[in-house]
Amino acid sequence: MGDYETIVYREEGGVGVLTLNRPKTLNAINLEMIEEIEDLFGKLEKSETARVLILTGAGEKGFCAGLDMKTAAGEIFEGSPALIYQCQSRFSRIYYMMRVIPQPVIAAIHGAAAGGGFSFAMASDVRIITPQAKFNAAYINIGLGGADLASSYFLPRLIGSGRANEFLLTGDFMTAQEAMDLGFASRMVEKETLMDTAREIAARMVEKSPLGLKMTKEAINQNLGVTSLEQALHIENRNQAFMITAMKTEK
Repeated sequence: MGDYETIVYREEGGVGVLTLNRPKTLNAINLEMIEEIEDLFGKLEKSETARVLILTGAGEKGFCAGLDMKTAAGEIFEGSPALIYQCQSRFSRIYYMMRVIPQPVIAAIHGAAAGGGFSFAMASDVRIITPQAKFNAAYINIGLGGADLASSYFLPRLIGSGRANEFLLTGDFMTAQEAMDLGFASRMVEKETLMDTAREIAARMVEKSPLGLKMTKEAINQNLGVTSLEQALHIENRNQAFMITAMKTEK
């Protein structure tokens, strides 16, 4: 899908693997990475071959350290208010795109996932972690607001507002064991088996109907925001009627 400098994308058997590839900086996010991920997600949204996406980080030390404070942060923070808002909007958009692409996203996380790296984990559909994984919304620790890059949307929905509020207001790390206990992650495995586990889950998803995967992800996304059982059932009923009609048409 193109040659990139800060990420690596490989696809085989309907499973795409996106690797954040700046290991010397703990895969910190710079402006080039934002542009490249945005480009890739745009292609995945239209892809007819990629059915599931695995997201991971290169290197042994960490998944993603968040925004690169030595390069990208300087470019953004020193700009005008209009430029800062523009950069912020573009940065945050990649997490929206993660929810828009039809592929379920499986995050395979080792080491630290901080700031924007934490948001990559939150915006994924399934999270598999190692015992060394840890997560924090680091923004408040550097003088910013603790709610950024969709953290105030995703985290309360994933672990409940009580603990989410604590993590966002303190910038404290959520340990791997806490992530499991709170239901943030679905599995904890050793680093040596992390990608194999992610691929096993992806392989089971690939066996399903591509349209079924897409419609299920859409229903989950939409029902995160509904306010009544009636609305949730309406979305599910509509999707199932569409799927049954599609199956009959295929026959």
